[in-house]
Parts: sequence; structure tokens; C-alpha cells
Amino acid sequence: MRLLLVLVLVMCVAVMVGCGGKKARPPEDMDEMGEQGGAKLPGEGDDAGATDEPVTPIKPGGSDEIELKRIYFDYDKYNLDNDAITTLAGNAAALMDNSSVKIRIEGHCDDRGTEDYNLALGEKRALAARDYLVNFGIAQSRISVISYGEERPLDPTENEKAWAKNRRSEFDIR
Repeated sequence: MRLLLVLVLVMCVAVMVGCGGKKARPPEDMDEMGEQGGAKLPGEGDDAGATDEPVTPIKPGGSDEIELKRIYFDYDKYNLDNDAITTLAGNAAALMDNSSVKIRIEGHCDDRGTEDYNLALGEKRALAARDYLVNFGIAQSRISVISYGEERPLDPTENEKAWAKNRRSEFDIR
């Protein structure tokens, strides 16, 4: 019954995302700490499919392999967009089916901004993901968070495409 509820919720989120219409593109020439918006997120344009990368496949206690996928954030933001919510719903379903699994959510940033600012922003991103999972029904005792700020980029290149990949939360199975 629980799995059915999770699947219905995932389908509802997918329908809502699909019916959202075309996303407006933010300006590409914004200043370093600009307003809402930023570079294209992975999964838009040339990077299609980048958000489907698994973070950690495991076989907990001999069960089927599960994959928890990373989520991405807009520049200088920690709110969850529709893509992140859809991904988190899938991650929550996998965690509900594997109740012994504990995770650590890692918050990451691009390298713009100060080190202290990026550590704080990375923590807010990890906490936003954790709060979503807890509200979905995952016990908070199964989740820890850490911020790496700008310390562990996926792509160290200095351009919009790389920065978009680096603004993320990862899910590490413990």
C-alpha cells in the first residue's frame, strides 16, 4: 500500500512538471551575486540527461540495487524546483523500500562567492533536500547533512555550464 501511495505521488509530481509549460530562461549576463536565476541547469539544452546520473548504487542487505540521484539548484538559491522535487520523490520511494538505509546529503556550490558564503549555501541546499525527504516520510534519524561548499566541484572549469553542474546536492549511502 505504501509503495502504491509513493508511486501515485511520483506520478502526480511528474504530471505537474509536464504541464508546467516552457520554462523561462534567465539572463546569461547577470552579475556574480545576482537576482533569481542563473545559468541553464543540467538537463536543459546540450546537457540533456545530466540530472539522471545516479549518485550511489548499492545493494543494502542483499536487496535489489537502488540509485539515489543528485539534484541541482539555480545560482545563489537553495529552493527546490520541479526537477529537484521529482528527483527527490524518486529518491524517497527508494529509501522507503529500503528502510535500513541511512544517507548523508552533501551540499555543493559553484566557486563564485566567498568560502564561508558557499559553505552556508551548501548547507541550506542539503537541508532543503533533507526537509523534503522528512516531509515525505523518511525518518530524520536516517539522514545526516554536510556542506562542502565549493570544495568538491564535479567540473572545475570556469564557465556557466560547469557552474550549473556544481550547484547540487548529492546523496551518499552510509
